[in-house]
Formats: sequence, structure tokens, C-alpha cells
Amino acid sequence: MAEFKEAPAGSSPLTQTTVWLENRFPTAFAGYKQHLSEYYAPKNFNFWYFFGSLLLLVLVIQIVTGIFLTMHYKPDAAKAFESVEYIMRDVPWGWLVRYMHSTGASAFFLCVFLHMFRGMIYGSYKKPRELVWIFGCAIFLCLMAEAFMGYLLPWGQMSYWGAQVIINLFAAIPFVGEDLALLIRGDFVVGDATLNRFFALHVIAVPLVLLGLIVAHLLALHDVGSNNPDGIEIKATRDPKTGIPLDGIPFHPYYTVHDIMGVSVFLMLFTAVIFFAPEMGGYFLEYNNFIPADPLKTPAHIAPVWYFTPYYSMLRAVTDDLMNVFVGLVGVAGVLAFLKGGFTGIWRWVPLLAAVVGVVLLKYFDAKFWGVVVMGAAVLIMFPLPWLDRSPVRSIRYRPGWIKWLYGAFVLNFFVLGYLGIKPVSDIGTLVSQIGTLFYFGFFLLMPWWSRLGEFKTVPDRITFQAH
Repeated sequence: MAEFKEAPAGSSPLTQTTVWLENRFPTAFAGYKQHLSEYYAPKNFNFWYFFGSLLLLVLVIQIVTGIFLTMHYKPDAAKAFESVEYIMRDVPWGWLVRYMHSTGASAFFLCVFLHMFRGMIYGSYKKPRELVWIFGCAIFLCLMAEAFMGYLLPWGQMSYWGAQVIINLFAAIPFVGEDLALLIRGDFVVGDATLNRFFALHVIAVPLVLLGLIVAHLLALHDVGSNNPDGIEIKATRDPKTGIPLDGIPFHPYYTVHDIMGVSVFLMLFTAVIFFAPEMGGYFLEYNNFIPADPLKTPAHIAPVWYFTPYYSMLRAVTDDLMNVFVGLVGVAGVLAFLKGGFTGIWRWVPLLAAVVGVVLLKYFDAKFWGVVVMGAAVLIMFPLPWLDRSPVRSIRYRPGWIKWLYGAFVLNFFVLGYLGIKPVSDIGTLVSQIGTLFYFGFFLLMPWWSRLGEFKTVPDRITFQAH
């Protein structure tokens, strides 16, 4: 047992209390030092690094408001919609809590998209931070599941029919699809059993997994250290006496105070949306969701919430015509590899055989199934990003200038896909979605090639810092 510390004679009550607690709970104080006061972060963080702390803030908002909502919400198909209306109209400040929760969901995804994009442009996924990135992608996947299940709970028209469409997509999976869809619904149709399952998963199961992944993400980050806009390892240059990184500063109090600015701006925008535009023109809360769910009346146009629409657009982009194009491309690639691939002996036939298998699979399963595959792959393709990027430098600052234009095109393409996912299906919209989907996957699948092209700038030994 460690020896107890003694508070200095004549010390203040606060100091005496701190010493008393440290003697009885040393692990908490050791964690405080390791992850805050003695965790050295690069001194050149810019505004892109606000979004990590904002995500923790939104997480707390969602948990607290969610607890208050569950006190009045009834997970019953006959009473769910009325209970939401009761919260909005009769519960004191219930409308505020509900709007905080619904706006918080959109704020969560907005911050996640920006946080992940920051990781992409500054190479925060590269060695030794691969596991940090993988945990982050798992958080994103878990957050999508949490948002989808929570979307059903208001039991409005768009909640009901959106869930109907998404769950039916699982039925397109060969062999196990029908059973899987039945397992998710809990019944042969979306109904009371579905609502109860989604409520339990949304309130208990998924949040527990989400919290565990967030803790793992932060622990892995603090083990290897934070990246920075220059992509330079600050641990490589230390003070010879203290061992402290010369380009590092303690996270607390410097960045905890620094983040207050980001939190202040965020809360001003957050409250402005809550009080003046909580529906955000139908993008945060769709107008159809203010109508009770009616299994006998399908809305004219079913679309998910804005943060799902880029992936929904990719799902709809996969049509029979596009599958025929893929069949042709796979066939041509197999023949060219057979004739010009340079393989000898029995290996010469491998590309041709692989092409035949690919063509058979593409034609055997229908476009709906491949659409589900594409939608899932659009998220899962983020996981191997540390191994797809072969660039010799981390940060976009020291990559060729055209890389910035490529990333700009990627962002613009994501916006276009998101916009098309909201709109009804049209021939021109489908064509643009198909081009956008091919660009999205081409960006990642061709990254091992294009990430090595061009003339790279010399990375300095020490980080550059400009006050902001």
C-alpha cells in the first residue's frame, strides 16, 4: 500500500480536500495527468481540431436529452406518436428537449464528417495511428445504426416508411435475407415489435457499444499521440533534460481553454437552430414525420435524413443498366489480362477464370442486392484507408497542389450525392449518381496509385506554428 501524502501545514481547504481524494483515489489523478495535464499535444492545432471536443459535447447533449425523453416516451405503436406530441405540447420544456435531441443528431453527423475529413487531409490515419482511425470508423458505423433506430421512434410517416424501405433491403441478401429482415422487424411487417426492438437498441445496446468505442478511440489516440496539420511526430524532438516534446504543450489547460472558443461558437449556432429553425426546412425533421404513421398510405417520396442521403444515392445508382456496364468491364479486363497480362503457364488462365466468376455473380444476383453491397461498401471502404494511402508524407500541406483539387472534387461529389438522395428518382439524377458513385469508389480504390504521383514538398523537422 502506497504511503499517504500529507497536506502542507496551513494549506487551504481545497488543497486539503485534493490531497485527501488523491490518497484514496490515486488512479483518477494518474489518469488526469496522463490524459490531460501531462498529455503533450502539438502546439499548431488549428480550427479543424475543434470537432473532436465538439463531438464529446454533442454526445453528452444526446445522452442527457435522451434520458429525459425516455421518461415520457412510450415505445408502443399505438401511443408512440401521441407520446412525442405530449412531450412537445404538455411536458414543461419538453419541446426544447426534443428539439435539442433532434438537432443534436444532425450536429453529431456534421461534426463527424468534418472530423473524419480532417483526418483524411492531414493523414491522421497513417502509421502509427491506424488503430485510432479504425476505432473512429467503427464509431461512425455505430452512430449510423444509432441514428437509424432512433429515426423510427417518433412513429411518423417518414419514420415508418423509411424503416420499411431500409429493412426490406436486408431481404435482398441471398439465402439469409428474408430471415434476417424478419429478425430485425420482429414480425412480418414493421409494427409494435419493431418499435420495441429499435427502442431497446437505441437506448441501451448501441449506446453502450458507442461509449466503449469512444473510450478505445481516445485511449489509442493518447497512447500514440495526436497528429497535427504538418503531419510531424513531435515525439521525435524532445528536451534532453525533461524528455518533453519541444513542439508540444499540455492539453490542459491550453487546449481545454482553446476548445472553449469552438464550444462557444458551436453553442450559439446550435441554439439558433433550435429556437429559429429546428426543422431546418425539412432536412432535420421532415414534414411527413409530423403525420402519424399510416401503413395504408405511402408518402409520395420516401427519403432518409440528410446524413444518410449520399449512401442512399449510391444505393439507387445501382441499376440493371449499370450492372451490364460492370459485366462488360469485368469481361474486357479479364480478356486483356489473359492476352497482355504477362502471366505464363497455368497462371495465364487465372484472370480469365476470375472474370468469368465475376460476370456470373454480377448476373446471378439482381441490382437491388448489389445496391445494398455498394451502400455498405461505401462505409466499409473507409476502414483500410491507412493501407490504401501510399503517400510518403502525411499532410496535404506537403503533397502536390493538384491533390487539394482532388479532395475538393471528392467533397463536391459527396454533396451532389447527398442532394440527389433527397430528390425523387429521375433519369438524369440516376446518371449523375452513377458517375458520382464511380468517382467515390475510384477515389479510394485508385489511391495506392495516385497518392504516390507528383512532386512532394520537403517536410520540415519541426512543426510550423501560426497563432490564430
